[in-house]
Amino acid sequence: MRLGPTVSARPAAGSGLTTTKTPFIEEARAARLAFIHQPYELYSPDNHATWGQLLERMEGRWRQHASAPFLDGIERLRLSPARIPRLEEVNRFLEPLTGFRAHAVSGYLPSYLFFDCLRRREFPTTVTIRDGATLDYLPEPDIFHDVAGHVPMHTDVAFASTLVRLGECAATAARRAAQIADERERLRRLTSNVRALSRFFWFSIEFGLVREAGALKAYGSGLLSSPGELVHAVEAPEVQRFPFQIEWVVNQLFEIDRYQPILFVIESFDHLYGLVRELEEAIAFGRLDNVAAGEPVVRAEDLRSFLTQGPYAK
Repeated sequence: MRLGPTVSARPAAGSGLTTTKTPFIEEARAARLAFIHQPYELYSPDNHATWGQLLERMEGRWRQHASAPFLDGIERLRLSPARIPRLEEVNRFLEPLTGFRAHAVSGYLPSYLFFDCLRRREFPTTVTIRDGATLDYLPEPDIFHDVAGHVPMHTDVAFASTLVRLGECAATAARRAAQIADERERLRRLTSNVRALSRFFWFSIEFGLVREAGALKAYGSGLLSSPGELVHAVEAPEVQRFPFQIEWVVNQLFEIDRYQPILFVIESFDHLYGLVRELEEAIAFGRLDNVAAGEPVVRAEDLRSFLTQGPYAK
């Protein structure tokens, strides 16, 4: 995928910005534009109403099941149910707190580019919103998942530092790959490292649980943007919840089309930061070169991104 600077695709008037039905995004992707602006004028009244519905139905569940840093972040951001937030407004609150900022994207970013954004304290943020007729169906991330689910945690200094360190993990994987002469072996090891990074991110940043004063709370955005899965993750007796162990997490396949049957629990966000440092060390010393095959699928463009966008790219 050719990646360039932030560029504006030509807006398609009157189309709204509903996920999977957005000419603006289709045109941006066709033009191979990864980073875009938020075309705020394209949001329809239905889009804004959907945002309000999503926010309203999550508030009570957040108070009951969300981690303290998330609740602090929501309080600081003061998201309005009346309208979808402008990313520049979000960033005016966010940047002074941790240096992070939301950066609009047209959709999927290859893995290295995504993690490198985290290293630079930028969070790739989707601008579309799910269809209001099917609030629980999310074919891909939307602005509610990214802004209401992820961004409140970015106001926490310890959590923000963890994201930056995850970006450094990707840089370490890219450096190691560049030092391997045999192409087949380089791709094999890199595939394993990328899969390990993805699983760590999934079971922490997306679907992580934390223990606070003896109670289980959610900090993962996949939980905090889904009312059904949030309650299920914390309360359902059939969910298996285990202490977060890197060796287990990086070899654990995950489910993308149903509620997670296995979740992992950290003791604090300082604990999570320490786990990321262990992850980076494991990558550097080759201990994650042979993780279990299976989900997630590592795409060819993900591998190319490490070899062509990484610190030792030629």
